[in-house]
Amino acid sequence: MENHRTEITNDITQSIRNFLDGKKYSQIAVICDENTEEHCLPIVLNALPEHFLLRIESGEENKHLGTCEQLWMALTEAGFDRKGLVINLGGGVIGDMGGFVASTYKRGMDFLNIPTTLLSQVDASVGGKLGVDFHGFKNHIGIFAEPQNVLIDTCFYETLPARELRSGFAEVIKHGLIYDKTYWEKVNTIDLADANWAELVTRSIAIKKEVVTADPFESGLRKILNFGHTLGHAVESYFLDKGDQKLLHGEAIAVGMICEAYLSQKYTGLSPEELDEIAKYLIKIYQPIAIEKSLFDEIIGLTLQDKKNEGGVVQFSLLKTIGECQVNIPISAPDMLDSLFYFNKLVD
Repeated sequence: MENHRTEITNDITQSIRNFLDGKKYSQIAVICDENTEEHCLPIVLNALPEHFLLRIESGEENKHLGTCEQLWMALTEAGFDRKGLVINLGGGVIGDMGGFVASTYKRGMDFLNIPTTLLSQVDASVGGKLGVDFHGFKNHIGIFAEPQNVLIDTCFYETLPARELRSGFAEVIKHGLIYDKTYWEKVNTIDLADANWAELVTRSIAIKKEVVTADPFESGLRKILNFGHTLGHAVESYFLDKGDQKLLHGEAIAVGMICEAYLSQKYTGLSPEELDEIAKYLIKIYQPIAIEKSLFDEIIGLTLQDKKNEGGVVQFSLLKTIGECQVNIPISAPDMLDSLFYFNKLVD
């Protein structure tokens, strides 16, 4: 399945020209949002041939089938056939949804991903997972399909708010925790204002590629990438439509990683010292605030829709030690409740 290249470049315009060289696409569409249209499109514009610009509204709350319908209609009205190309210029929402739209339009057309955030570069750019949220459930409708290529340039970080960059850093942290203790030891000394992003992106992508290549359809090893995401996605989903309380993906995953590190100490052998090390670092970076206890039951209820569940049992990926993760660990609602109380106690 892993048939595309991921190219890390310091000259994004030349990389786009190289990708298009010799290809005869009937038409090209570029999907962006109001932020990437303003800040990122000018960076790549002189490398793009004639194209249709399809703009969507930014934010996870717009990652749903209604937006897909608008995009499918725009492609239809522009007369796109299966020999066209969709270029997704943006973060994870655009990569996920734009790829889903391209892969399902007339049973599939080529797409090229140009991820513009740290989060989309180290996470959504690898592995072929595409999809949209459905009635508040994260990535509930989707498919596996690969882009023709992924072009990554850290120059786009200059267009990112600091909060967005920090959000993406949660996935970098996760890669060290689940797979590479030496990487974790390096990551947890980093000052975000002074990080070597190209080096971090290169290692994080390499880790994710190793895992995905070994298990493309998430039947075993790939599930380690879900560490922090079972409760993290539930927290993110709950706060998605809560206005000022809305959390970015990485902020919610940081909460999830603290809770799931606690569960790791209880069930899979993570030492108290390592739990303390993980929790302290995540709190230092993300400075999360306590979650109202009255919300716990509803958040736990959202985990029942998690895609890794089997037979109604919520399955977690938990740490045996830093750098090693175990999958398919069944966790009960009372244990999840305990982990949320643990989180609140730390941050109160």
